[in-house]
Amino acid sequence: GGGVVAYSEAQVDASKTSVQVNEKDCKKKRVLVLGTGWAGISFLKDLDVSAYDVQVVSPRNYFAFTPLLPSVTCGTVEARSIVEPVRNIIKKRNGEIQFWEAECMKIDAANKKLLCRYTVENNLVGNDEFSLEYDYLVIAVGAQVNTFNTPGVLENCHFLKEVEDAQKIRRSVIDCFEKAVLPGLSEEERRINLHFVIVGGGPTGVEFAAELHDFVQEDLVNLYPSVKDLVKITVIQSGDHILNMFDERISGFAEQKFRRDGIEVQTGSRVISVSDKEITMKLKAKGEICSVPHGLVVWSTGVETRPFVKDFMGQIGQANRRVLATDEWLRVKGCEDVYALGDCATITQRKVMEDIAAIFKAADKDNSGFLTVEEFKDVIDDILERYPQVEHYLKSKHLRDVTDLMKDSEGNDIDEVDIEGFKLALCQADSQVKNLPATAQVAAQQGAYLSKCFNRKYKWKDNPEGPRRFRGSGRHQFHPFQYVLLVVSYARGEQAAAELPGDWVSMGRSTQWLWYSQTSELAYSGVGGIRLDSKIHFRKRFKPHLRQQQRTL
Repeated sequence: GGGVVAYSEAQVDASKTSVQVNEKDCKKKRVLVLGTGWAGISFLKDLDVSAYDVQVVSPRNYFAFTPLLPSVTCGTVEARSIVEPVRNIIKKRNGEIQFWEAECMKIDAANKKLLCRYTVENNLVGNDEFSLEYDYLVIAVGAQVNTFNTPGVLENCHFLKEVEDAQKIRRSVIDCFEKAVLPGLSEEERRINLHFVIVGGGPTGVEFAAELHDFVQEDLVNLYPSVKDLVKITVIQSGDHILNMFDERISGFAEQKFRRDGIEVQTGSRVISVSDKEITMKLKAKGEICSVPHGLVVWSTGVETRPFVKDFMGQIGQANRRVLATDEWLRVKGCEDVYALGDCATITQRKVMEDIAAIFKAADKDNSGFLTVEEFKDVIDDILERYPQVEHYLKSKHLRDVTDLMKDSEGNDIDEVDIEGFKLALCQADSQVKNLPATAQVAAQQGAYLSKCFNRKYKWKDNPEGPRRFRGSGRHQFHPFQYVLLVVSYARGEQAAAELPGDWVSMGRSTQWLWYSQTSELAYSGVGGIRLDSKIHFRKRFKPHLRQQQRTL
């Protein structure tokens, strides 16, 4: 198993094969987990498997430490050092988890069934298709590369989603250098062969461009000195800046670092086709079409929903959405007992203005029609937890606390507000609602959060711990998911940039150790109890290197 899975539409007779379970598990609620990436494995890490019949379905029989994929492309890290077989992980849970190496073909939401198929091509006997029933379904299948239907991308570009992708890129980079030093080539032909283009200025594209620059300048130019001055790296981004999903200070730092290193950043450019020889793109500012020759192209523009998830979305009334929509507790909207996390889903944050009247009524304890500062303070903790955009709004306006919102239409401080003044105070907060980035950090945190909810599902049923229900009585059973921001982008050359909680940004040489410590801690302790290596040390030039360890997938 492993690699990119080709999904196809198929009709399966659910009665053909149905997986049997142990009799002792019949009384347990079955939790079926789709996917063995960051979200799925993080969920399994802390889940109380003694309380549930846990089964996992994935076409990939290993977990991959994806933040280090760019390092694999350049040999900084061995590929086998960043993977762990799923069955090793299951073994650490005393064998109380069942794993099926197969792909999900269809989710039958009405009957709570999955239709699955064994994916490895072979001539072994037996039926490859089977069905599984579930009580709770956790969808953590990630997403597939989004080509935006751009002609030539599938045929002529590399991707960076799987370990196999990273290994292919490494081989292709070496091939470009070997071709460039052959006799009989003109200097222009050598330049074209050594022009490496990265399409997409997100975290993966930027990390790969930085890793490739270091690999070229510190290793390959010594092996191929005759062409060391002909190498060029270009990052093409359709937006105005690279890393535009993060703080603008992070984006500016990365662009300046690339400029100093000689990496060209082509912003405001949309690729319209890719051939084996050149990339054709449209410059948004001028409306011009231009072509750029290349030796190698890595496509890193984003992801899209897998076909069987799209089919499921159509069943539950989400056909017009880009990804699965969940609430703040990661529950799929429109489908009971189904959860989704990681890249395949997005949290639909409830707007504070949708509940503004209910919030005001709950806070106005004396029914006076006015809120005092003290009454406002009594509900603000629940407001900040239920509607995190309010806290983001306070920070964006550099306000100390919620009392700074108690102002009249002219901006003067007041002691109480009516419903209109309350609306005025919070009407701008919903502008701070943002989708979470599709990163390993988000997926891992969501998996850990959901496992805690499952562990407390029955314990806290009669003793809810979440924020108060403004539309209704009582409290929510659990606290909603809240992402703890820690964005670290390594720009190489012994420098990094980090976006930290509390509107803090750290950049420069000292921040590189934050990147190393974060990566090393994750790689050492691992997700889901995975220990990827017994020891980690840094190579010369401060590149993280995981000591090679023999494993069998």
